[in-house]
Amino acid sequence: MTSQKLHSTVSGREDGPALLLLNSFGATNAMWDAQMPLLESCYRVIRCDTRGHGRSPTPPAPYSFDDIVGDVLALLDTHRIESASVLGLSMGGMTALGLGLTAPDRINRLVCCAARADAPPPFIQNWHNRLAMLEGGGMEAVWNGTVGMWLGEETRRAYPEREAALRESFLQTTDEGYRGCAHALIGLDYLRRLGEMRVPTLFVAGAEDKAAPPEAMLTMAQACPGSEYAVVPGASHIVNVDRPKDLNLAILGFLELEAE
Repeated sequence: MTSQKLHSTVSGREDGPALLLLNSFGATNAMWDAQMPLLESCYRVIRCDTRGHGRSPTPPAPYSFDDIVGDVLALLDTHRIESASVLGLSMGGMTALGLGLTAPDRINRLVCCAARADAPPPFIQNWHNRLAMLEGGGMEAVWNGTVGMWLGEETRRAYPEREAALRESFLQTTDEGYRGCAHALIGLDYLRRLGEMRVPTLFVAGAEDKAAPPEAMLTMAQACPGSEYAVVPGASHIVNVDRPKDLNLAILGFLELEAE
């Protein structure tokens, strides 16, 4: 499939090293808002929306991770970036792994948050269930079945604006984009290749994440040579929104950032 021209924004230090942010399935680049003051202080930050999400185009489904990784490499070319560090969460974290395995010469370091690297039967069944929700009630129905996994109850009570912002972004995902990316997730198969990884990698898990549980991410870290591993206490799946300050602390040293 031909690569898609992704919607993207650039901010931060013009003379800084490049840092690419990759969104979760069902989110947009706005999910990183809470991290921007920290990241922009050191990096030239490129944010984008995955195909089928936000303001990016929606090609016909199905998609593969090769397609999604190809879109991101084309984006680096568009911005004339020879190499970048990458921070991705959930599907964005999976895409980051794909970038590290496919184009290691273009990735300086890689942070994979709240992601899996394989597709065991329960994971595959989950996506078939969500596709059934989509066909039965559209993206609103899928959101109602998703938000409880994305944010902890404490965050939903104390910071309702975070849930509202995620919902707004989620509903910008097209039906076809959701179908396409769900098929990519069903075909996820990076775990067996993680021993090939040559890019410095940090895996970050949410302690309360049911979608990408800490034990699954620890297995990924153990398979990836020389990688680092961190767990964010109390965090559900969308770690950076559920526990933004704790996520920042988890990535500080690895991305050579200065504390706020």
